[in-house]
Formats: sequence, C-alpha cells, structure tokens
Amino acid sequence: MEAVGFQRAPRYLGVDEQGRDVFAFVRGDVAVAPYPAWAQRDGIISEVGALLREFHEAMSGFDPGSLCSAELADPRGGPVLCHNDVCPENVVFREGKAVALLDFDLAAPGRALWDVARTARMWVPMAVPGTSRSWPGPTEVWRRLGVFARAYRLDPGDGDEFADVLLTATRQGQDWVRAKVAAGEPSFVEMWDRFGLRERYAADLAWIAAHRSKIAEAAGSAGPTSPTGGMSER
Repeated sequence: MEAVGFQRAPRYLGVDEQGRDVFAFVRGDVAVAPYPAWAQRDGIISEVGALLREFHEAMSGFDPGSLCSAELADPRGGPVLCHNDVCPENVVFREGKAVALLDFDLAAPGRALWDVARTARMWVPMAVPGTSRSWPGPTEVWRRLGVFARAYRLDPGDGDEFADVLLTATRQGQDWVRAKVAAGEPSFVEMWDRFGLRERYAADLAWIAAHRSKIAEAAGSAGPTSPTGGMSER
C-alpha cells in the first residue's frame, strides 16, 4: 500500500527482536458497539464510502501473491485487492474524517462491488432495521445506502448486481461466523448467544431477498459516474 501511495493505513516499521511485525500507531477514534451517535452520522458513512473508493483505486491490479485469505473472499475473484472487513471497528476517524483502515488479515482479490456490498452490509447496515444493535431504524436504511453509494461513486448501473452480491456476501459472512461458533471460538460463541444470531441471520436473509428491488434502487442512486470513470470488472 505504501508503494502505491495509499497513505490511509498503518505504516509498516519492520520486525522487532522477537520476530513480530511492527506497525505505526494511528491516532484517532474507532467506533465499537454499542455504536456512538457520532458514528451514525451521514458524514461518517460518506467518509467510509470515499475511503473505500480510494483504497480500491490504489489496489486495482495489485497482486498480493499468497498473502491473502480465502475466508471472506469474493468467490468469483477479481482485479482489486478487497479489504473484506471494513466494519466500524476497522476505520479510524479524527474530527469526523476517516484517516485509516485497519486489520487487513482478511484481504483478498475480488470485485470492487464485493467489498462495497460487504461494507454497506456493516455500515448502513443492510439487515432487518432496528435489530442491529444501536444502528438507525427502518426509515433510515434507504437514505443511508444512497449516501454511501454516492460517496463511493458507485456506478448507477450496478444497483441490480449490488443487490445480488449483497445477498451472496451476507450468506457467506453468516456461514463464516457459524464455522467459528462450531469451532468453539469464545468471542464468536458469546456473540452468537448474546445477539440471538440463529434467528437474526435467517431474518436478515429473508429481509434482503424481500427488498431486493428497493436495495437495487437505493444503491443505484449515486448519479453520473465521475469524470475519472467507474472501476472495471465490478
């Protein structure tokens, strides 16, 4: 990332005497659940969309070799290095501006649209309104999705594909959590039980499927693509 000029990530400082990778500290605020009011503002989700676009443009065509994860990767692959876990806990803010992405251990090549859908799923969020901890209620979903899509500069023609990718990515993410629970990983077991994820996961999939047209419409509301053009092979 440093070699291609992407500045909004921790700098790699080398290896310490114990053989551990060392990274520069990024000063700022990170939202953790229950998510604070500042993290729910339109300006914040717009910052996330713009940051993701900048990351994709920097990483387009980058070959990470074997240094990638298959866990949450786009099953179709693609030309862009996707982060795959741009959740609120992985974006650092200062004074309302997104200054860094964190935690790249799930990154893998894929379509930009795959990463866009995964990010929207966690930030809008694309789930049954009112059930995802402290996020906004039902009247906010479509507006927030539009805010995010416009900030990313999503091609208006990608609305339908976005809705399909969102459903696939949601299923994959749910299966990933189930595997962690089945393996007995404590944090995932605790999350599964505390938030009643068995029931919520089924409800979320049904909600996305039932609102496919509305999702496609909101995601396609970004307006004309900027003069720099859209990203190919979404």
